[in-house]
Amino acid sequence: MRERHHDDRLLRLHKEHRDAPYPAGFRGVDIEGVELILLDADADALVQRELEGGLDHEGIAVLWACVADLEKILPLIGDNYCASYYTRLRTMAGIVAARYIPSAF
Repeated sequence: MRERHHDDRLLRLHKEHRDAPYPAGFRGVDIEGVELILLDADADALVQRELEGGLDHEGIAVLWACVADLEKILPLIGDNYCASYYTRLRTMAGIVAARYIPSAF
């Protein structure tokens, strides 16, 4: 069962992310083989799908790949705005991914 405050936080972050302009100068940029704008589009689309009803097995796998890419690129972004933009995306992806960690029981 989802906790209400997580949904509220995810909705707020998603709206902030959708309203934020994409970081200037970072279209077409890749870091360590990760194309930033595609990572943004993929992760954001998966968060949107979660908000609309949930992810299937393929979506969950792609989401976890996005989380791994975000973890890889975040320490390498030198621009403050771009770093905060992708940190918010990582936070959203993490909230969703946490819902799909199998329980130990």
